[in-house]
Amino acid sequence: MTAGTAGYGHRVEFGTALVPDARDPHGPVRLALLCEELGYDLVTVADDPAQPGPDDAWTLASWIAGTTSRIRIAPDLRTASLRDPAVLARSMAGLDHLTGGRVELQLGPGAHDQRAAAEAMGGPGRTRDEDAGAVAEVIDVVRALWDVDERGLARYDGRHHRLRGAQRAAPAHDVPIVVAGTTPQVLELAGTRGDGWSAGYDELGTEGLRLAHLAVDAAARAAGRDPREVRRQLTVSGRFTDRRTGFLDGSPADWVEDLLPLLAEHGVGTLLLRSDDPATLTVFAREVAPALRAAVDRVTPFGAAGVRVRRAAALAKRRGGIAYDDVPASIAEVVEPGDHDYHRFRSGYLRGGAPGIVLRAADTRQVVDALAFARAHPGVALSLRSAGHGISGRSTNDGGIVVDVSLMNAVEVLDEATRRVRIGPGARWTDVAAALEPRGWALSSGDYGGVGVGGLATAGGIGYLARAHGLTIDHLRAVEIVLADGTVARADATENPELFWAVRGAGANFGVVTSFEFEVDEVGAVGHARLVSVTDDVAGFLREWGRVVEDSPRDLTSFLITGPARAGQPSVVQTLSVVDSADPETVVARLQPIADIGALHEQDVRILPYAAVMANASDAEHQARAEPVSRSGLLDHVTPEFAAAAAAALRSGSLHWFQIRSVGGAVSDVDPDATAYAGREANFQVVAMGSRQDSVDSAWATLRPFFQGLYLSFDSSTDPRRITDAFPPRTLARLRSLKADLDPHNLFRDNFNITPDPAVARSAS
Repeated sequence: MTAGTAGYGHRVEFGTALVPDARDPHGPVRLALLCEELGYDLVTVADDPAQPGPDDAWTLASWIAGTTSRIRIAPDLRTASLRDPAVLARSMAGLDHLTGGRVELQLGPGAHDQRAAAEAMGGPGRTRDEDAGAVAEVIDVVRALWDVDERGLARYDGRHHRLRGAQRAAPAHDVPIVVAGTTPQVLELAGTRGDGWSAGYDELGTEGLRLAHLAVDAAARAAGRDPREVRRQLTVSGRFTDRRTGFLDGSPADWVEDLLPLLAEHGVGTLLLRSDDPATLTVFAREVAPALRAAVDRVTPFGAAGVRVRRAAALAKRRGGIAYDDVPASIAEVVEPGDHDYHRFRSGYLRGGAPGIVLRAADTRQVVDALAFARAHPGVALSLRSAGHGISGRSTNDGGIVVDVSLMNAVEVLDEATRRVRIGPGARWTDVAAALEPRGWALSSGDYGGVGVGGLATAGGIGYLARAHGLTIDHLRAVEIVLADGTVARADATENPELFWAVRGAGANFGVVTSFEFEVDEVGAVGHARLVSVTDDVAGFLREWGRVVEDSPRDLTSFLITGPARAGQPSVVQTLSVVDSADPETVVARLQPIADIGALHEQDVRILPYAAVMANASDAEHQARAEPVSRSGLLDHVTPEFAAAAAAALRSGSLHWFQIRSVGGAVSDVDPDATAYAGREANFQVVAMGSRQDSVDSAWATLRPFFQGLYLSFDSSTDPRRITDAFPPRTLARLRSLKADLDPHNLFRDNFNITPDPAVARSAS
């Protein structure tokens, strides 16, 4: 058998082919709604300017898309010459996002009368060969505009279509482009460029279908493609009768007998039923389609579910050193270079990346399997990703493996009385805050809602409630974690207590946490303020702000950010502060001393739920391409000497921006030995960012003498010596001993690598 479901492995799908009706414009819409209710997979809408009436396939398809919620929609544009390809690409991408990824595109040159009608409407007059060539260029232009992995504007110089520089815009999913028609030119086009090929059975018959497959297959192979990349779609029509008189003219059982060979022997993956009769559509969906799926399951190796086939173009982008064919079948989603969704996972919030493979795990078992795959690649970089926001950039890499846990994002209340909650590592803090807010609860968690729980809750968690409620890790009561050898462990104060100690501050070095259990606080409305000041004395402003914060009650937590001043202009300093109180007088009393430090240029002060403060996350996909340089340090006090050095570093022009976050308060209440986060005496955390490592390090060298430790999440350095800045000697020795016990081969080495203690490793072996 050279062609067929057994050879192509396509998933069996059923749809309906609708035709606009000038007499009843809403008729096709009602039929589409019925088809969705009946469980059809797809509805296509034909475009035929040769027919009377105002109907347009794109307009009708868009209307159907807005009235349905599940079924996929494909405008069947047989007169591509009437469509500007750039407008078509952006329209398709927009509609695909609006429908949640339910749009497909079907293109073809159309029959002679359709081309003539298109020409009469202002379209260019073309021969059959020219029309096929124009469709090929439409596909090229559309794909160019959808390819957001390519940098810069899209450009195209063809015989029929040109782009002089257009903005790219990806659809929500990998939109299939189906080439429709039966001429030799169309069959070649389907094989070389199409994701699918579509024709009517009435045009071909069984023998014509076989020959068409051979032509498509030959064209695909000549283009270096696997013929299985081209899905085969066939439109059929018939009627249900008590007495069989011919093909698709009989009982539902007769239909199954007629159609099964098309699916099982002749390579058809999608059957489209052309009918405007609700009864026919109903009988087909309820009696024929289920019987066909069951029959295909019985007689073909892959069954009706089919098998995924990656495009040859995507396979060509695979990176060396990764055994792609050995990826565990359990993984929920595998993303490779060349896949449509790759652009969503390749980069972080600030940093670009180009990993060789992304393994998206949806549960603990899948994390175990993903780490087994990573262990089989000892020389390949391994990164862990929750939401991809991390400033340090360790959630992506170049050519390595990324284990992504963003699908593990549930927030679950375990015990109302003790305010115990379980949170998945892939949840974002804006979602956590929103889930806790109805109960009047909150968990201190950074300053940006788009940050993932996994990264922050294993590093520390310096947030807007830090001085009042401590670090995020101070509320952690237990974790479930997958260790380097694949063991699933629980760690809390009594079970694996040494591991629990390490997870709180150095967790990424010891495993992948698959769930966190926190004891959250009761937090009502809070005061939130954004104050923008201007000053000619940056050092004085920093010094005074530091004094105000340290002297303030711990219900105030304040962050300060500034950058180099423009020539001849004063410096702009922005403070973002939260007061853990809903009392307006208390809020004003805490904020007024900050407002009085410099000339206040702008202010925004509100009393609102903590969840509203954290509702500042963008849902846009991370598309970073740069490699910014960040440095971090923990500071006991903003002394005059430090303030002067910081102001000088800013004047040097080496830093793009400079931030100080207040800690202290409740953070300092915790014994430094209680967690791996040892910088409990610090009242401030400092981070600076620039674009050139040499210049940033030069400026940072003037500040390093003031620091006692650093915060892992905000430092991009890969210098192994920085690990001694992050942890005091006693803490680091303890961590290295545990690393030798739990990860002696150093699987988790790409996030401020704590190397195993060789003495412990030797004794363990």
